[in-house]
Amino acid sequence: MNKTFYLKLAFTNLKKNAKTYFPYLLTCIVSTMMFYMILSLSLNPELTKLNGGLVVQEMLLLGSYIVGIFAFIFLFYTNSFLIKRRKKEFGIFNILGMEKKHIAIVIAWESIITLISSLCIGIFIGISFDKILYLIIGKLLNASLPLGFYISWKVVKITVILFVFIQLCIYIRSLFAIRLTNPITLLKSSNLGEKEPKARWVLSIAGVVLLCIGYYISITTTNPMGALNMFFLAVIFVMIGTYFLFTTGSIALLKLLKKNKRFYYQTNHFINISGMMYRMKQNAVGLANICILSTMVLVTISSTLSLWVGIEDSVNLRYPREFVIEESINQKDKITQEMIDQEVQEDLNKNHVDVQDKIQYTYVQFSAIQKQNQFIVEHPNKSGMKFEDIVNLFVMTQEDYNKNMNKNVQLENQEVLVYSNRKEFNEKELQLFDQTWKVKDVLDTFVENGNVESYMVNTVFIVVKDDEVLDYFYQKQKEIYKEYASEKVRFLSFNTPYKDAENLKLFNILCKEGNYSIEARCDSYRGYIALNGGILFLGIFLSILFMIAAILIMYYKQISEGFEDKERYEIMQKVGMDQSSVKKSINSQILLVFFMPLIVASIHTLFAFPIISRLLKIMQFTNTKLFLGCLILCIVVFGIVYSIVYKLTSKLYYSIVKR
Repeated sequence: MNKTFYLKLAFTNLKKNAKTYFPYLLTCIVSTMMFYMILSLSLNPELTKLNGGLVVQEMLLLGSYIVGIFAFIFLFYTNSFLIKRRKKEFGIFNILGMEKKHIAIVIAWESIITLISSLCIGIFIGISFDKILYLIIGKLLNASLPLGFYISWKVVKITVILFVFIQLCIYIRSLFAIRLTNPITLLKSSNLGEKEPKARWVLSIAGVVLLCIGYYISITTTNPMGALNMFFLAVIFVMIGTYFLFTTGSIALLKLLKKNKRFYYQTNHFINISGMMYRMKQNAVGLANICILSTMVLVTISSTLSLWVGIEDSVNLRYPREFVIEESINQKDKITQEMIDQEVQEDLNKNHVDVQDKIQYTYVQFSAIQKQNQFIVEHPNKSGMKFEDIVNLFVMTQEDYNKNMNKNVQLENQEVLVYSNRKEFNEKELQLFDQTWKVKDVLDTFVENGNVESYMVNTVFIVVKDDEVLDYFYQKQKEIYKEYASEKVRFLSFNTPYKDAENLKLFNILCKEGNYSIEARCDSYRGYIALNGGILFLGIFLSILFMIAAILIMYYKQISEGFEDKERYEIMQKVGMDQSSVKKSINSQILLVFFMPLIVASIHTLFAFPIISRLLKIMQFTNTKLFLGCLILCIVVFGIVYSIVYKLTSKLYYSIVKR
């Protein structure tokens, strides 16, 4: 046999199966391109030179792992549609005299052609677009970048190795699919229908229960730090529940509809329900995948977009004033409050700083375990602390409180004022260090401290009578915590009439001259831009990947269903069903099948809103109205894109099944 016979046959097969093969090749190209781009950006040495570039680089490297794993899983999944469609073709080859080893050679050549094409085109496009994405990141980080291409041969090598491995695994899986099937089975495989599935009520109910558990976790989880672990637990419950509902719950629903004789014995309903019933198990897996991918798109893009749009809110929450100066009052090193105030004031005077809206006070803070009105302070090595019970105690004197809040509160011995920033505190007494303190008043507001506001745990602010009581709290926590104890801190925060550029210059000067800790809103804003910009970029990147995956699954589902339904609809047309009725029946079935994942994904996303909004607090994002608005906008936009894809694929489906 001619050595080039198998190669020519492989090219001929690919050409004949272009309608089903081209989208798969496109998937391979896009996966290669996206993996190259994100890995190239993550390893680009120029990115580290940008302000915040190191943070973005680390996030992109994490994203490259996600893209690589996703490409492996998704290419396996899409290839399964090709194998199913082509089993009949392989069966004909087998009957005509080609042995399975010859078919294996043909598949090998097809895999090689796919691999070389996807690598060459994907890497070429990746290199072409790599600079564009780099410029986009530079724009997000407010940096000007030079033109020119950056080609990383290390990334090219890693990309080639990864996709050679993926295609090799797909090829091995294809060989098993062919070798384990006889020619007659191969010939009839594309026409084989499934037996009517049973309604597995136990799994259907389990699916509902798992979804309810996932939703319950999302709604009831209130602690932002605890929300991270609970979020992944909720995701697992919702994913399993989704698969159960689509694979068994949908069948149970169809069974119920079938039992309703008045509904079932209508032309359109009879055709749709009976048609879906026989293949719903296979359809349901694909639909569940579309649902989960759609949910991932909605959650990813809405949360990352919210972080980017809400940067200003996050920065203002963390820095209510432009400058923040903090320094520990250390008795051991004889650093006093007066020394700190004098040093800071001298630096401000020397640089002719016009200080505005100044607040200044001394405080001490330490952690405790809260049990209603009791606050237990124990050494960390002796305490089995649960995170949800930990509270941060922030103590200052009434003199500082009155001065900064423009109040005239007068406390007696054993009296305190209390303010709780995350949980309500309505107790009349407070027990701390084996003493009972009378709560004179529970405050509605307190002196600003952006650093404390950024803590994920609840902070209870306590105003005490004088420095003597403050020193008592300081010494007691010192005795208990020892090397873990906190020092008293002198806090100063103020605004200036200057613009950001001038404030940044002043910040750099004070950093060099001062022996104290200083932060500036203008400097931190750049860090927020870098972090949230990197998150947004990665979110958009992954959302595009997930959306492409969902669209391709929908495309292959329509093609697969179209070929399977073709003969059935031809028979119906021969027995008198007109084109209009056929098209109406098709549209009804597609609407029911393919809009179900979108509806369920929207429900999943809305129920995920509470726990995600708490997760965003870790990123110091607290504007839940903005997040809700972004979420609804993303659902609407995604719904429009989804509808367009539905229109296009439904036309493809109809072109296959019509006579």
